[in-house]
Amino acid sequence: MKTKIFCDSADFEIIKKFNNNPLVKGFTTNPSLMRLSGAKNYKNYSLKILRVCKEKPISFEVFGDTFDEMLRQGLIINSWGKNVYVKIPVVNSKGLFSGKVIKVLSQKGVSLNITAVYTVNQVKKILKVISKDSKTIISIFSGRMSDIGKDPAPIIKKSVALTKKLKKVEILWASTREAYNYLQAKNYGCSIITMPPSIIQKISKFGKSYEELTLDTVKKFLKDSKDSNFKI
Repeated sequence: MKTKIFCDSADFEIIKKFNNNPLVKGFTTNPSLMRLSGAKNYKNYSLKILRVCKEKPISFEVFGDTFDEMLRQGLIINSWGKNVYVKIPVVNSKGLFSGKVIKVLSQKGVSLNITAVYTVNQVKKILKVISKDSKTIISIFSGRMSDIGKDPAPIIKKSVALTKKLKKVEILWASTREAYNYLQAKNYGCSIITMPPSIIQKISKFGKSYEELTLDTVKKFLKDSKDSNFKI
């Protein structure tokens, strides 16, 4: 199967650039990326992004911590565009499952991206409350698992198997750390992988031989040594 590449960024210029890149099929954002990109007004900044990203799917996350506030924000975000996915954390800061919010929004036909997922049990709980007629992305944070010595492969594989027959549910490999993760996501059957711009650039180098990589590396070191005027 073809694993779609989404760009994980809230930077307006980057989204504008990659919106015209056929390799990138969509975008994901979160409150941290929005802050990093200098957003002062969440709605206004999101609408600015949507003026350049009019068709490719893009996720905007709620930041309320109560279920009523998540629901209120989710309905507003959904109204911003037909290509918008409302991002809902699988639990709130108290560790309570966001099932009530997910169920209501899903039944209303809102496209959802359920985020910060780390376990098969969380995936099963999500599948119990979503409407099978609504689009749902389940974002599994593989990179963050690897950061603490956990192997994401078993969770990814099981989640893909659980959703295989659900045409409107997609498993997304999130928190990508290296270009090779794309091949892993593809081999495990993920529908989507989201990655920062720096890693998307590396994907274009796929297919180079080991000899070419050796030469590229040596030339890079030589250039840096000359530019630094190193002497021994």
